[in-house]
Amino acid sequence: MAKSTIATAGIDTSKYKLDLGLTDQDRVWQIKNLTAGWKNVAGILKERGVTRVGIEATGGYEQGVVRYLRAQGFTVLVLQPAQVKAWATMHRRRAKNDRIDALNIAGCTADLEDPLSEPDERLEELAGDLTHIEQIKEDVAVWKTRLEHASERTRPIIQARIKDLQKQAKAETDRIVQELRRHPDLAERLKLVLSVPGIGVPTAIAIVVRMPEIGRLSRELVAALAGLAPHDQDSGQHKGERHISGGRSRLRRSLYAAALPASHKWNPALIALYRRLRTAGKAHKLALVACARKLLIYVNTVVQRGTPWISQSPSCQSVANAA
Repeated sequence: MAKSTIATAGIDTSKYKLDLGLTDQDRVWQIKNLTAGWKNVAGILKERGVTRVGIEATGGYEQGVVRYLRAQGFTVLVLQPAQVKAWATMHRRRAKNDRIDALNIAGCTADLEDPLSEPDERLEELAGDLTHIEQIKEDVAVWKTRLEHASERTRPIIQARIKDLQKQAKAETDRIVQELRRHPDLAERLKLVLSVPGIGVPTAIAIVVRMPEIGRLSRELVAALAGLAPHDQDSGQHKGERHISGGRSRLRRSLYAAALPASHKWNPALIALYRRLRTAGKAHKLALVACARKLLIYVNTVVQRGTPWISQSPSCQSVANAA
């Protein structure tokens, strides 16, 4: 894609300030990362006719300004640090500070294609809530480890703590499901995802919330977005092992966790795939990654067609074959 001749903005974000740079200027504005500062950013952009803004993901500190600018009609691309770093390396920009980072983000944004889909604000807030649930479950795992070595006195205290955390996680999960079902399109999407054998409520929520593109992209693209697409490691006569990398890590973990029971009990197509790969000498983990990838592809096909997966039916088999 040819670089745009229209000025594009880049914002380097930190907890307290924003560094705003434009592709056609060397000047960088330092603005407070507060509502008043976001208004100032929008004013600068409108004054200079900028409609496209890139901002680097910075542990959540970028979320406020991203929401504000999108509400003001700007196209905002949230970039991964690796994207900006690769762009800077390609352009031999080795120096690094907040001012330079803002200009690098602007340059990288100008060279990128438009996003695959428009952001869904309904899902963006739920993504933060879903992360909170996942963190609660991580805490439960820590407390269960402590329980293994607990004394008789501390055991009931730890058990009560685990029970309380599990109750919180369930309540939050139920709330997200209710929120999704408030919207007819999201409710239908959730229903379709849940129809695939091996997909439970936690995994279905993760797919709907963390992959709004589901059903609108090819099987290769959805696998790549989830970080489940194998990448070649070949050079000349050397044929290296294929590895997965990148993508949406929390979604990938959800799919990987679902792949084990799905490929051993719940999904006949995945059970057959897992056995075939193991019989061919593939490692257990590699077979599970392949099953996780295939599970996501099944979901994408079902949502794409708009018809649920019905076990043992010809349409079910056609979905599996198509995927």
